[in-house]
Amino acid sequence: MVILGIGNILQKDDGLGVYAATYLNENYIFSKDIHIINGGVEGIHLVNIFMDNDHILILDSIKLEDEPASIYAIPAEELSGYGLNSGGAHEIGVLQCIDMLELQGKPVPKALVLGIIPFEVTFEITLSDTIKKAFIDYIGVALQYLEKHGINYQEKETIITLEEIINRAKDPSGAMI
Repeated sequence: MVILGIGNILQKDDGLGVYAATYLNENYIFSKDIHIINGGVEGIHLVNIFMDNDHILILDSIKLEDEPASIYAIPAEELSGYGLNSGGAHEIGVLQCIDMLELQGKPVPKALVLGIIPFEVTFEITLSDTIKKAFIDYIGVALQYLEKHGINYQEKETIITLEEIINRAKDPSGAMI
C-alpha cells in the first residue's frame, strides 16, 4: 500500500496532506510494507505511482461546501471524471491520474481520498489553528483505514510533533519525506 500526501505547504492548509504523510512516516512503525510518499504538487508526474500500485491512501485538503476541518473519506471511483480539466493549485492532480488510467483502459488502483476541508488557503508555511486542532483526529482516521486493511501500527518511542514538522518545512535544510 502507498500513502500519498498531496498539497502545497506554501499555501497554509493546502499542505495538510504533506504534513500528515510526514507525521505518519516519522511517528509510526507499520506491520506491513507501506510506502509513504510526499506527492506535493507533482500532479500528473504521480501517474506512475497509480500505475505501479494496487492500493493508495491519498491524504489531501479538499474543497467542498462544509465546515472547515470536516473530514471525508471518499473512494476514488466516486470521483472518477472530476479530474479532467479541473485545474487547481496542484496543476493536473491525482484525479487526472486516475482518469488517465481509465481512458487508457489500464487497471485503476483501489484508492481512497482522505480529505479535510481547509480553513484558510493563503501563502504561509503553517496550518491554521482550526486544522491543527483537527490534525490528530485526521491521523486517527488514516490509522483506522490502515487497520481495516490489515495493517497494524505502533507509535515510535520518540514522537515528532506537528509543530516540529511545520518548523522543518520552514527551514530550507529541514527534511520532509
